[in-house]
Amino acid sequence: MTRRSSWRIGATAVLMSVVVIVAAFRQNSDPSVRRSSLFDSARLLEDLRVLSADDMQGRRVDTAGGAKARAYMVDRFKASGIVPFGSTFEEPFTFTMGRGGNQTAVHGVNVVGRIAGAKTPQRYIVISAHYDHLGLQNGVVYDGADDNASGAAALFSVAVYVAAHRTANSIIFAAFDGEEEGLRGAQAFVKQPPVAAGAIGIDLNMDMIGRDPNDELFVVGIHRQPALRPFVERVAGGAPVKLLIGHDTPGEKEDWTDESDHYAFMQAHIPALYFGVEDFDQHHQPTDKFETMTFDFYVRAVETMILAVKEFDAHLDAVGVGRAPLRVK
Repeated sequence: MTRRSSWRIGATAVLMSVVVIVAAFRQNSDPSVRRSSLFDSARLLEDLRVLSADDMQGRRVDTAGGAKARAYMVDRFKASGIVPFGSTFEEPFTFTMGRGGNQTAVHGVNVVGRIAGAKTPQRYIVISAHYDHLGLQNGVVYDGADDNASGAAALFSVAVYVAAHRTANSIIFAAFDGEEEGLRGAQAFVKQPPVAAGAIGIDLNMDMIGRDPNDELFVVGIHRQPALRPFVERVAGGAPVKLLIGHDTPGEKEDWTDESDHYAFMQAHIPALYFGVEDFDQHHQPTDKFETMTFDFYVRAVETMILAVKEFDAHLDAVGVGRAPLRVK
């Protein structure tokens, strides 16, 4: 996630990070918690562990670590029942960074596929998460377990469920690259979507869904899309986590409206919601590691995302009915 992007740390902060990681590992060393009736929770945690491992080198866009993570994403898409729109899951894009004569081209690659709907396959729900993170900084690996290996790994578990319990509408699974550089992958997707933009009913975006000791998962986007509130409230009524609406009011200290990939959809006038946690202390810190995650909460957060998919799939016709024009920043 891009919020509070000042992430450079000194030697003292690195030392403190190690202390935090050791303490968290002692408290949470056994990730084999909570069996889910909806998906293989052990497989979910293994996917999270792999994507947030040091050998992924922080998964920064246009790096060897990013390419390694992408190859894993492609393999897991295939194994989860997702199929590509053409011959490949990979959708490359290019953007520039820097100013004036110091601009450089950066090459990103989204991983995108679909599972066809059983009744109305020409209509789509997008389930998205970015897989990139901050990479290596001053010799320190920023693993980005919560941000956003948690969302990326969740794509596979949601897909396995959808493949076994076919939705009425088709589901697009999108793993975006370059989110940390300004939502670049999501912007490229909405600029050239694999289907007509009008066929996309909503984007449900997962970014930082894996660490919260208070069992609180926030839904962002209701303030500017109030017609979506009843659907979210129904999901919250049956969710195994505390699903809260917030962090989307203009002027609020922590307004996340434009802080993750869902915002690119909103700018394109496609309804979108962002699901995430208040992971303030470890956001964009080297302590954001697999060992520090709250595993039981993570499993329940992914179960909640499946409930959201089912809710919007059942009522996709009504999502845009009576919807006021999107109020974006």
